[in-house]
Amino acid sequence: MEKSHPIYPREGGFTLIEIRLANVYQLFDPLDPAPLAERSLDWKAEDYIVGSARDLPAAEPLKLVLYLPPAELKSKDAAHLPSAIRNYFDYRLQMTARALRHEWREGRITLAIGLISLMVCISLRQLVHAFGPGTLQQIAGESLLILGWVAMWRPVQLFMYEWWPLKRDGRIFERLKEMPVELRPGPAPAA
Repeated sequence: MEKSHPIYPREGGFTLIEIRLANVYQLFDPLDPAPLAERSLDWKAEDYIVGSARDLPAAEPLKLVLYLPPAELKSKDAAHLPSAIRNYFDYRLQMTARALRHEWREGRITLAIGLISLMVCISLRQLVHAFGPGTLQQIAGESLLILGWVAMWRPVQLFMYEWWPLKRDGRIFERLKEMPVELRPGPAPAA
């Protein structure tokens, strides 16, 4: 037996993410009317699968193992489970890529606004200081400088911090989209 993560067993070079199901549809959102191949995963199932992938090192090969009662395993819908799961994580990857593009677009727009605001505030500050030294001029000048840098807060936040979680999620969804899915016979989960 290969060395395993304390929670996840290993088998054949893969770390296994295991889920026991009473039926095929338990894995999917019960309110989603789409056909099985296009259905959204149940939020608890997605959370468990994605959370498991986050727990494990990025280079760790993953395999999703779904245990179904023997009668369910023989059903027509069970044969579509691997492709339905791949389709779902491909969809999530596309949505994450779209969100990342939106984030970068918003970052460029806010950067332009922030830089223009900073230049205007610095110019106004110089104009205020042209009236000569004084307490009011000093307060107004420093206030304009602070205002200019505050205008840069959002673009700096976007470009330095906010895109990383989206990029990380995209890598996880790519990994989950590519992972093998295996169906195995097993008892229904305990109620």
